[in-house]
Amino acid sequence: MEDLGLDTWPPEPIRTERLVLRGPEARDRSVFVDLLASPEVNTYLGGPRPRDELEREIPEVPERWPGSLVVDLDGAMIGHVLLRRAAGDRRPTAAGKAELGYLFLPRVWGCGYAAEACAAALDWFDGVLPGEPVVLATQTANVGSMRLAAKLGFTELERFEAWGAEQWLGLRSPVTPPG
Repeated sequence: MEDLGLDTWPPEPIRTERLVLRGPEARDRSVFVDLLASPEVNTYLGGPRPRDELEREIPEVPERWPGSLVVDLDGAMIGHVLLRRAAGDRRPTAAGKAELGYLFLPRVWGCGYAAEACAAALDWFDGVLPGEPVVLATQTANVGSMRLAAKLGFTELERFEAWGAEQWLGLRSPVTPPG
């Protein structure tokens, strides 16, 4: 994955009705460990990583790079939204396009936070890089992620087999800048 090529990061916090999207901070480290060690969160992502390994490897301020947004609810991290350039080695169709990813704590699933946060991140993206398409990949078995992709306006580009399961690659067409 490559970064988005932005000159400044992080942006001013992005506020929605219930959430704040902001750059990662040291206080978020334990939640990053929880997300990456969670069997539920990683069911469709190749499985959880060992907690002791994560504790050793994750830096004091995790995931601090352009396109990495912490999702904050009432002052506490509940998820992570990612926007990076897709590498060509995985899916040539996605190569060079911005790719949306997200992880949320299981305790907040079903509350609409992922849709709210991802929509806000995509709106922000449209403002800073207008006219650029965004892709999203997920396992077809991940029903919640498939629903979210449709809600966010992604349409199917292709299905493919990877990691022993059928995968889905969707595209969100670029928003045409006004003018």
